[in-house]
Amino acid sequence: MELQLDAVDRKLLLALQVDSRRSVQILGDLVGLSASACYRRLKLLEDHGLVEWYRAVLNAERLGYTMQLFIEVGLISQSKAALDAFEAAVQDIPEVLECYLMAGQSDYILRVVCREHEDFEKLHRRLSARLPGVARIHSNMSIRTVKAQTGLLL
Repeated sequence: MELQLDAVDRKLLLALQVDSRRSVQILGDLVGLSASACYRRLKLLEDHGLVEWYRAVLNAERLGYTMQLFIEVGLISQSKAALDAFEAAVQDIPEVLECYLMAGQSDYILRVVCREHEDFEKLHRRLSARLPGVARIHSNMSIRTVKAQTGLLL
């Protein structure tokens, strides 16, 4: 059964996106619910898969990851077996933060971070050698993040 969101659910989801470390009491105050009612509402949203997980957003640059790249990958074949093999292999590369199957010129776009140029060179070699079925790789380096929004509009 699909959950129908009301205004309180939307407020609660928006508040979680701003700061998921808030206590249930504070979240309840923000959306006009008691702590116990807020907890039940939150649990229902989690159980229906609307809240998948909680995490901290780290500052990559302060942690030494000064390079962010978006890598377009074209495969030799777009068969289910080729796509499955590529997707399984990319899971084992820790520098790949995100991987998207695309419609258009590239089959996949990867978002990766590296500490310096030498690290990227090593990663590029690993991507070429380790990922199955790769026909071409085109890398784009990010100069600066203009907008990075992690929350959804509700």
